[in-house]
Amino acid sequence: MAGGGKEVREGQGVLNAERCSGCGIKLQSEHKDQPGYIPAQAVQKEIVICQRCFRIKNYNESSSITVEQDEFLRLLSQIGGKEALVIHIVDIFDFQGSVISGLQRFVGNNPVLLAVNKIDLLPKVTNWNKVRNWVQKEAKDAGIKVEDIILCSAKQNSGFDRLLDAVAEYRGNRDVYVVGATNVGKSTLINRLIRDYSDLDQELTVSRYPGTTLDMVHIPLDDGHSIIDTPGIMYPSRYSELVSPEDLGAILPDKPLKPAVYQLNEGQSLFFGGFGRFDFIQGERQSFTCFVSGRAPIHRTKLEKADELFRTHGGELLAPPARVNLEKLPAWTRHEFRIPKNSRLDVFISGLGWIKINGETGAVVAAHVPKGIKVMVRPSLI
Repeated sequence: MAGGGKEVREGQGVLNAERCSGCGIKLQSEHKDQPGYIPAQAVQKEIVICQRCFRIKNYNESSSITVEQDEFLRLLSQIGGKEALVIHIVDIFDFQGSVISGLQRFVGNNPVLLAVNKIDLLPKVTNWNKVRNWVQKEAKDAGIKVEDIILCSAKQNSGFDRLLDAVAEYRGNRDVYVVGATNVGKSTLINRLIRDYSDLDQELTVSRYPGTTLDMVHIPLDDGHSIIDTPGIMYPSRYSELVSPEDLGAILPDKPLKPAVYQLNEGQSLFFGGFGRFDFIQGERQSFTCFVSGRAPIHRTKLEKADELFRTHGGELLAPPARVNLEKLPAWTRHEFRIPKNSRLDVFISGLGWIKINGETGAVVAAHVPKGIKVMVRPSLI
């Protein structure tokens, strides 16, 4: 192929000996959601940039790119040796699933701002001071030392002014690195930072982009520093990484959660569509509050009938997901927990939601979800 040695390998969408002029990533035209994607027809251009750099250059927008966990941690470890302000964005709906545990080991002594997104999903009567205190404790337990915690909502565009004030307060003479898992709203935050801090415009030339390694994209700021857009990390322990695209909308809520309270006797179970199951195995009659997407319908049954019900009606009565998608998921694994008396705890299922234990008399409970999904007991968020 003419034009600087560009070559597309037939049927594979791989561009040989060609890297993005904007970020330095090796170009490919097969996977839109992977680093370096470029439409095959675009390789004919004199200056070739990947789709993500193109969107930053022409629209002041960054799109979400993901990498596997090991690759992400390798990229993350580069930050420790730089002068940086780190913005770690997490999802309040999936906090333990989206937080980067041990972040401090990688970023060293660089200051960290914790941007807690999707607070619009919590009930409107939520005590925000308690949420902030809860986040602070959970972040500490995850090995993260934070300079400030900002509760925000990308969807409602709330809290971002406070975040920008914090960036101005803590940035000093540093670049800004934005890190986070997939589906936490990182691109929305990056795009807001671009609009507020960068002088990018339609006339920007590709040469303004400094070359970078792999798929970190440097977005130039007015003062000569940069916003560094890192790829989103994929945690396979999150339900949102397992489900099909059509089922993703069923488990990720798009409106405030409506707590569903169930009075259960021991020996009763709750199904959340066909995504998971909660068993009340032992204890006095008590209430349990479910915080899950309204598009994952809850079905109550007897524990003794639960296995057979799922076997015969999973993907049908117990749906979504449909049976064809349910069969693609790993087999369910059982996680049992003993809840002490007078404790305030949630059974948390990463990417699906949580069940708050309301009783004060103690209980034995269990959760059933596909193998590999993170399930844990944590202090109650609400």
